[in-house]
Amino acid sequence: MSPFATATGIGSWPGTAARPAAEVIVGELGLPYLAELPARGVGADLIGRAGALLVDIAIDTVPRGYRIVARPGAVMRRAASLLAEDIDALEEAWEKAGGGDRTVKVQAPGPITLAAQLELPNGHRAITDPGAVRDLAGSLAEGVAVRRAELARRLATTVVVQFDEPLLPAALAGRLAGVTSLSPVHPVDEIRAIGLLDECVATVGGEVMLHCCAEDFPWTVLQRSTIHAVSLDWARLDRAGLDTAGLNGIGEFLESGRSVVLGLVPSVTPDQVPSVDDLAAAAAMVTDRIGFPRSVLAGQIGISPACGLGGATEEWARAATVLTQRARDAVTI
Repeated sequence: MSPFATATGIGSWPGTAARPAAEVIVGELGLPYLAELPARGVGADLIGRAGALLVDIAIDTVPRGYRIVARPGAVMRRAASLLAEDIDALEEAWEKAGGGDRTVKVQAPGPITLAAQLELPNGHRAITDPGAVRDLAGSLAEGVAVRRAELARRLATTVVVQFDEPLLPAALAGRLAGVTSLSPVHPVDEIRAIGLLDECVATVGGEVMLHCCAEDFPWTVLQRSTIHAVSLDWARLDRAGLDTAGLNGIGEFLESGRSVVLGLVPSVTPDQVPSVDDLAAAAAMVTDRIGFPRSVLAGQIGISPACGLGGATEEWARAATVLTQRARDAVTI
């Protein structure tokens, strides 16, 4: 059974307190994860977290976000401090809950999204420089491997990795804006994207999942990569037309023996809270519509919120986490 075929979360969590977040996540989910709390500001958001992960590459803040710089400074120290706080909180919650043989998940920005969001010293996106992209991917993978091993040692359990790639579809389609209209960002070649992802998978070790909540989910790239699982926003794929690329992509990915985590639970408080039965039925509908036996639900399908919970209230984050686990339990009954 895949470690991703259970209930989990995407990564972000509301508020600024790591310990209460870790207690809910560890206490409720089949696949607990290391929470990210972007409300803490610089160094705590998706790209800022990379400041605590990159090896031999430094970043700092600029008006548009983050930039590669010559030497590490306060931003990287803050990112490292926040990550250490999060790991301590997870370890305390894990020990309080009695540990066990559950797998744990840690998240990081994916290599393409990271390169798209970081600026070079000249102000252009790092993704415009093939050498910079290669160096960033290698540095990121090495740093994530170190953190994964540290977490596995401290918790005495298996740790899997999730790379967040919200900008992968835009990068592949050439939709990323340049600094000016005279400096366009050219599309990333699919073969190059696959190579970067595969390099990260090989370096990180263990099983790796890729999360992307875009409507134009990059199935052609992920099918040819060595990624072990994908995580997606079900509602966005449904709006994009599941009878075509979405369902076919899910079916082919499952047929290859890999896993799919369906983002079914709303990420912010909905007007009407879905029932456990509704969520379980939605998961079962996927296998039914692609003609797979429902046994696939137990071994290859996971359930999560649609995206990160960073924009939710703390009350809904807790409720969504409980609802996610109950829905996953229901599909295996």
